[in-house]
Amino acid sequence: MKALEIAAQVRSGAVSASSVVHASLALIEASEPKVNAFTAVLAERARKRAAQIDKHARRAELSLAGVPFAVKNLFDIAGLPTLAGSKIERVSPPAGRDALLVRRMEAAGAVLVGALNMDEYAYGFTTENSHYGPTRNPHDLARVAGGSSGGSAAAVAAGQVPLTLGSDTNGSIRVPASLCGTFGLKPTYGRLPRLGSYPFVASLDHLGPFARSTADLSAAYDALQGPASDDPHCAMRPPEPTRASLGAGADGLRIAVLGGWFREMAMAEALAAVDAVAQALGTSRLVELEGVDRARAAAFLITNAEGAALHLPDLRRRAQDFEPLSRDRFLAGALLPAAWIAQAQRVRQAFAQRMARVFETVDVLLAPATPCVAPLIGTEWLEIDGQRLPARASMGALTQPISCIGLPVVTVPLWGMNPALPHLPIGVQVIAAPWREDHALRVAAQLEALGLCSAPVARAL
Repeated sequence: MKALEIAAQVRSGAVSASSVVHASLALIEASEPKVNAFTAVLAERARKRAAQIDKHARRAELSLAGVPFAVKNLFDIAGLPTLAGSKIERVSPPAGRDALLVRRMEAAGAVLVGALNMDEYAYGFTTENSHYGPTRNPHDLARVAGGSSGGSAAAVAAGQVPLTLGSDTNGSIRVPASLCGTFGLKPTYGRLPRLGSYPFVASLDHLGPFARSTADLSAAYDALQGPASDDPHCAMRPPEPTRASLGAGADGLRIAVLGGWFREMAMAEALAAVDAVAQALGTSRLVELEGVDRARAAAFLITNAEGAALHLPDLRRRAQDFEPLSRDRFLAGALLPAAWIAQAQRVRQAFAQRMARVFETVDVLLAPATPCVAPLIGTEWLEIDGQRLPARASMGALTQPISCIGLPVVTVPLWGMNPALPHLPIGVQVIAAPWREDHALRVAAQLEALGLCSAPVARAL
């Protein structure tokens, strides 16, 4: 069942939270050898929490009563070291308490069942982790799940849990949501607090949920909202619930398709997905943006420099314990001239101003989430628009410019866009103006209601 279906039945007493958690743990045990989404399963903790919910006198007030969920292993979980996908953090002291967003999920009645695999220190787009093994795409186990929140998307796609949390710096929610066929939300930068999560790039990091329906995604997001005065990166905005407005769909919203870079860097299946969404929404308007390639380059440089600064002590002492690819990128970032980073920040600001002018006449923009469906594990190169490009980095080509300026995005999954691989999904980004997550979620809900987008449990398992 999906999250809200579970919660309704637990609240009514039709099923117990304990039975739901038992089923989730059984599914994880049965499918994990194939998927490798989890790095820790918290069976005892989950059973205790479920039993508490079953005895809870106010169970009927919990919006996510009894819903199992799991989190990317860069979220603090009390009693576990926060791995962030690394070997180095295995010897770190266990977290003293759960991350704030974990606590908010549990306050809504959800039950944490485990921690999920990711790219080392969130630096990657495929979750081909050499320390913990690759997470495999539940729809085709020979293919990548995307990254860096690959475990988060795969666990939802495999039906192991109906909700997960991940992070998105340059596309790490949207890319795996696209490749695994789930709904994913990257909120506005600063919308959700990051207390108790391992940082990657402080000026680009976002946290957000994955789900198998827009309603579930909205419910999780609403449970996560709220300011945190002790988080310097969190905007002090009150919660702005979204579930009640989902039924409005796209009515009254001005919608356009992003052209230029967002079509040049997309293969046929990605273009077909965007065109299908645009047709369903009745829009033919095309918006051309200047400087998208420069915004992506700025995101690369800022990521390199900030990430390297965070890990510089370990790069000096324990370079051999990093994954080779992330180590080399961090080392390159440590050597970047300061003038380059200053210029990158100027490019970023100019692009944000340009996009703000677009949102004076448009409410929602559509763009591909990934250039193609999920590549095979180990793929090194892709050919896009006649160019031979590195596969891992190119998976974020269409998400990085949007992350760079912190816009809210919902990824919606479509199927059958590649006739040769009809069993594989691909996502479309539904992009809204800052703080208008409700607009993106409304459009996603309409696409789901039309039957164009869905997130079924994988059959490959």
